Amino acid sequence: QVQLQESGPGLVKPSQTLSLTCTVSGGSITTSYYAWSWIRQPPGKGLEWMGVIAYDGSTYYSPSLKSRTSISRDTSKNQFSLQLSSVTPEDTAVYYCAREDEYWGQGTQVTVSS
Repeated sequence: QVQLQESGPGLVKPSQTLSLTCTVSGGSITTSYYAWSWIRQPPGKGLEWMGVIAYDGSTYYSPSLKSRTSISRDTSKNQFSLQLSSVTPEDTAVYYCAREDEYWGQGTQVTVSS
């Protein structure tokens, strides 16, 4: 059973960089041919796919967030991470990590506020 757990600060100030980590257990992030995503859900809105890092380390980002988003991984810790720069209150959301559409973390609330 694959399990994912998001971690990181729950409060970020405007203009700063949001950083979250997803720790994976029960499966390796380097196993072919899985892809590992970050998704968010702002209050009162639908899910928004942000980007993905594939088993081989290649990355793909939502065009609307590409200029501010970076996804990386630490294979020694079986973790992958999200960085979102220059945040504004509109980036306030519950952030999820997931493997494909099959396994999801429980989500972590991030609020952008001064």
